[in-house]
Amino acid sequence: MNIDKQKTYPKRLLNKGSGFLSGYSHTLNPYTGCAFACSYCYVRQMPVQLFRNQDWGEWVDVKQNAGQLLEKELKSAKKKGSVTIFMSSSTDPYQPIEYKERVTRQLLEAMVHEQPDFLFVQTRSSLVTRDIDLFQQLKDKVRISITIETDSDEIRKAFSPSAPPIAGRLKALATLRQAGIPTQAAIAPLLPSSPAFAELLHTYVDRVCVDDFFMGDGSGGKRTERLNIERIFKELNLEKWYEKDAYQKLISRLYTYFEPEQIRVSKDGFLP
Repeated sequence: MNIDKQKTYPKRLLNKGSGFLSGYSHTLNPYTGCAFACSYCYVRQMPVQLFRNQDWGEWVDVKQNAGQLLEKELKSAKKKGSVTIFMSSSTDPYQPIEYKERVTRQLLEAMVHEQPDFLFVQTRSSLVTRDIDLFQQLKDKVRISITIETDSDEIRKAFSPSAPPIAGRLKALATLRQAGIPTQAAIAPLLPSSPAFAELLHTYVDRVCVDDFFMGDGSGGKRTERLNIERIFKELNLEKWYEKDAYQKLISRLYTYFEPEQIRVSKDGFLP
């Protein structure tokens, strides 16, 4: 797919944490738009997409002068109190365009120079391992959360065909862990998985977060309903996985391999 790339020149990059991410002082998005184009992405129902002529996944805005701008904002924000950052709330910081544009790396370089109190990085791309050198400089001030919503790549393809394969994400978790970077697997949103999923995750991480469409889409599941995601579950004859208590099934499996304090649910798993 050809992505329509546009340059933008924002006046600010840090936005106040609110709603689901109110535990953070700020959110940070290197890009606007996301080429992974996951079918369930709640940003599809937000104004940034609703007022766009192109479909979600067909366009990406690249923020210019990001590193310089962020460093200035960090200096100012740190004078006012604790600075905790969630990157990213409405895009993937390691989507394919990052290979060339390197906006995320510019932001990380700025954060190494002007360190926040905490940085949480949420992605589903193995490209995140490229920046291990910068994460190591942030030490215990960073956590990398990689989305592993299922252990089935066929299921992944049904919901997010343009997103990276599951195997590559698991390998990235192993690489980060070996490098001493704090990590977690984010089963978010919860998709159908096999009974072996919990054991598989235990091989790669010592912390997991489970979230679903009802707890995590910011509207109690209403945004997901408007996207008609239930249709995909029905086509796969797996509609039971769309029910509100489906996450409990996975959590019971996780308890076999993880201690209770290693299992987080919804918002708790994304807090600083």
